[in-house]
Amino acid sequence: MTKQRQVKLKWVALASLLNNTGAAFLWPLTTMYMHNYLHESLTTAGVVMLLMSICMMVGNYLGGWLFDHWDQYHTAVLGVTLSTVAIFTLIFAHGWPWFAVLMMLNSLGDGINMTIVNSYGSLVSDHSSRYVFNYIYMAFNVGVVIGTLAVGVLLPISVVLVFTVATVFYFLLALVVVFALKVRVPLPPKTPRSREKLASRSHQQALVLIWLILLNFVTIHLSYSLWESVMAVHMTNMGIPFYAYSLLWTLNGVLIIVGQPLVNKLSPYVRLSSQIMVGILIFASSFLLLIFARNLWAFVLDFVLLTIGEMASFAGLPAWIAQLTTVNEAGHYQGLLNIMMSIGRAIGPLYGGFVIDHGNYQELFISVFLLMTVTLGGVFAYLLRLRRLSDDSK
Repeated sequence: MTKQRQVKLKWVALASLLNNTGAAFLWPLTTMYMHNYLHESLTTAGVVMLLMSICMMVGNYLGGWLFDHWDQYHTAVLGVTLSTVAIFTLIFAHGWPWFAVLMMLNSLGDGINMTIVNSYGSLVSDHSSRYVFNYIYMAFNVGVVIGTLAVGVLLPISVVLVFTVATVFYFLLALVVVFALKVRVPLPPKTPRSREKLASRSHQQALVLIWLILLNFVTIHLSYSLWESVMAVHMTNMGIPFYAYSLLWTLNGVLIIVGQPLVNKLSPYVRLSSQIMVGILIFASSFLLLIFARNLWAFVLDFVLLTIGEMASFAGLPAWIAQLTTVNEAGHYQGLLNIMMSIGRAIGPLYGGFVIDHGNYQELFISVFLLMTVTLGGVFAYLLRLRRLSDDSK
């Protein structure tokens, strides 16, 4: 079978959906399964989660480097093979320590998969990068909603059933990769791809802007990870039941599935960079408003605000990175974006616990708001500087 010359968006989006559906069967149950089923301590579970994050980051970097320097298709096959073999083996070997080892192997494969999806997305040529990454992000969230809802139904029946159904999704992902993503896009000489009105900036200036964006991305996911960790404790301490907290994530996914197509319609009217920065500001503001949340409906409204900011910014960030880099660098910088997300998610729970132990939740919410807005301010100031330089050169 000869390799195609064009990446099709529908297959990249389907790969995102299948990968994240399979992964969403696993991440909600990791700590609980190790503690309640394997009778390991929460400290041990925490160490395993940290090692999984490290494996994910290694996979993010490895996937990007191999995509740029080795072969696009074979890198995709490597990632999906690692993930699928790990989950399939879990059906038969899910005791201690095999569960931990295989989850780390799966995280390595998923790290490659995440970077590959974004890297292939940056090579789609028949749609704008903005449209492409909004579409991929919507597929990502459909997968998360399916996976998180299904695991709640399947786990009380049998953990083996959870691993079996997850394996089915990874096997379908492998079929998509092997047969639909057998693509080799020839890489042209390095030329600027930015669709922003900054055509005169140097490549070095673009890279400075990218690193400021990546720093901001770390603070965003550091903050977001608080909702996955300390916020459950905060809400239950206020007398709000845990099931209500868990339903917020379903609400988040449904809002994104419904709202992301509406965000796509902004592209003719709003500059991508402006949309992203406004979205991040809305996202950051939701943490400041948490200071005043005292009941379930206040948290629901705050989570809706957070989701609006997420929709406006998260899908656009890989598109913005794609615009600021050359095709030759697609794997490297899309991999870095995923690494920064993993770093933020790894630091967040530790940071949240430290601030709460030495202060309170209000101080935590104010501090993450400041972290996000200060780093966003750096992006905004540098972008203005580049635009002034561009105007002066005309």
